[in-house]
Amino acid sequence: MQLSSLLDRFNEPETLKMAKLGRELAAQGHNVINLSLGEPDFDTPQHIKDAAIKAINDNWSHYSPVAGYMDLREAVCTKLLRDNNLTYKPENIVTSTGAKQSLANVILALVDEGDEVVIPTPYWVTYSELVKIARGKVVEIRTTVENGFKTTPEQLEAAITDKSKVFMFSSPCNPSGAVYSKAELEALAVVFRKHPNIIIIADEIYEYINFIGKHESIAQFEDLKDRVVLINGLSKGFAMTGWRLGYIASNVAIAKACEKIQGQFTSGPTSVTQKAAVVALTGDLRPSQEMAEEFTRRRERTLALVNEIPGFKCFAPEGAFYVFPDVSAYYGKSNGTETIKNASDLSMYILNTAHVSCVMGDAFGEPNCVRFSFAASMENIETAWARIKEALAKLK
Repeated sequence: MQLSSLLDRFNEPETLKMAKLGRELAAQGHNVINLSLGEPDFDTPQHIKDAAIKAINDNWSHYSPVAGYMDLREAVCTKLLRDNNLTYKPENIVTSTGAKQSLANVILALVDEGDEVVIPTPYWVTYSELVKIARGKVVEIRTTVENGFKTTPEQLEAAITDKSKVFMFSSPCNPSGAVYSKAELEALAVVFRKHPNIIIIADEIYEYINFIGKHESIAQFEDLKDRVVLINGLSKGFAMTGWRLGYIASNVAIAKACEKIQGQFTSGPTSVTQKAAVVALTGDLRPSQEMAEEFTRRRERTLALVNEIPGFKCFAPEGAFYVFPDVSAYYGKSNGTETIKNASDLSMYILNTAHVSCVMGDAFGEPNCVRFSFAASMENIETAWARIKEALAKLK
């Protein structure tokens, strides 16, 4: 049987791969602590669950419009005005089965074969693979721990060519935790104004998990807003990972293109989820704020534990719920039977020796780092890092 060559153009997400390996190890009887997936360990707030139950009882069980019910798109507009001071109309909004589908829709709607998509490293694993699926070319801007894992205007200018079609980034960033300030976004905006054909995809799904202050969106610059596609969803800020609800806000032409693509893949998102999402976006935000406060405590403890690991060089995340230390000091070290050559080796060593799953940085475009989530209970964080410290001490 000959499968499609499409499958050769992209890789399985390393985040899902490591989680799968962790589950396989757990099935063998080992106590595996999962620090690989970006999933809050909180349950969905009760008022959102109640809205879903009501939707079921009210028989919201039929097909929805492809872009989502009107009240949901209006709720997204309400949220964007309330939280971000951004004015959109429902015609600018397309809701999807998770923010990952939103990203896929946008990339497939924008990128043709040979088009260049500029992405600062480190980036979420799916960004580069979606570009490959669309037959585009990924152009990486390498950032460093020293500059806070953020691209500079000079780097951005140097990366742009006459083939550049899209610039794609996240703030807060998965995996680094970098958060762009208004001044930093303004500096990038100066470059974008020189290149009016570039579309900016801004992934803001971690906006509620911000440790340094107010979230800033690049769509706030009115002269750029029509060129910005905002990506967001309910997984992280509302603990609704399994509900699968993402959305975009964009100009009408891009929104219609995404709706057309989605119409041939999934049609509208799950009807019950949509009704729950209306309540999530327009209702009580205290549960989301309380989750963010707990992530703040976990961040502080995780950083303290990471800083006890000899050789780890770690940027203090400004948002999201990951640490992304440079682990290259362990390359070349051995426990006598195996030698660590790269981040992949180290991640597998930690999984098999410490029984803690994490994700190698290669998947995020940064081969010297490893991503560890702190979206886990404080007890599991304490135990995991004690195991990691003990396992790494065996490498000489």
